[in-house]
Amino acid sequence: MTTYTAPPPPTPNWDPSSSSDEESPPSSSLTFDKERHVAFLEMMYHMIPYHYQSQEINHITLAYFVISGLDILGSLDRVDKDAVAAWVLSFQSNPGDKAELNSGQFYGFCGSRSSQFSSDNDGILIHNHSHLASTYCALSILKTVGHNLSSIDSKLISMSIRNLQQPDGSFLPIHIGAETDLRFIYCAAAICFMLEDWSGMDREKTKEYIFKCQSYDGGFGMIPGSESHGGGTYCAVASLSLMGFIEDDVLSKSAASSIIDIPLLLEWCLQRQAADGGFQGRANKPSDTCYAFW
Repeated sequence: MTTYTAPPPPTPNWDPSSSSDEESPPSSSLTFDKERHVAFLEMMYHMIPYHYQSQEINHITLAYFVISGLDILGSLDRVDKDAVAAWVLSFQSNPGDKAELNSGQFYGFCGSRSSQFSSDNDGILIHNHSHLASTYCALSILKTVGHNLSSIDSKLISMSIRNLQQPDGSFLPIHIGAETDLRFIYCAAAICFMLEDWSGMDREKTKEYIFKCQSYDGGFGMIPGSESHGGGTYCAVASLSLMGFIEDDVLSKSAASSIIDIPLLLEWCLQRQAADGGFQGRANKPSDTCYAFW
């Protein structure tokens, strides 16, 4: 395991207590230190810091942030892409035989080693805890490192993802049961989009569920009837776009031609910017950097 040594912090040469209005921090203190970020992500690549060890069940998700972060920083060459792909592929769940395809289970990717269980004599995992969000992260990692998705059994994923869709169009994240909300609709839509196979979901039912999540103020709640939420709004709009219900140039066309009220949605989004410049996820809440992403 690689030993990680943090680079020394920069020496400040600007006194924030200065009373002069004309003084300002030198430009060097405002420079984005790419190498420090890369070093942190490399450390996360080699080990899970103790702060995050309680999240080992979400190891694939943590890896997704690391790999995508390195990719955004133009530093994906710092990792062995083939090794990353092989590690991700080791989390895929497969049925023991074709008869199990009708068992109602979802055959995607598990989130961690602790969510995988011992194998039987034939090497097949006895319990299948593959998860929709973990599958989304796994496929995203594989795409990022340039792995050819045709090498995986995408039809198996597409066929079994149907087992997670509910009568109202929403999705469970795992076949043993859990909450259903817009997060998992987004995961399902992104998976189908990446696999270029929409046989895994009834898009019309999903679209109707998303419509029911839109609130009177233009934003989307995580479930029908709930308060508008930044993350939920992103998942709703992104899912509709991935499914082909919202065109890329929707803003240049008549608002009436869109399936959702675009002006009302934009007004809600603009109202989420707080006085400090950040964005809040819901009305009357503090701003948060995560909502700047959503």
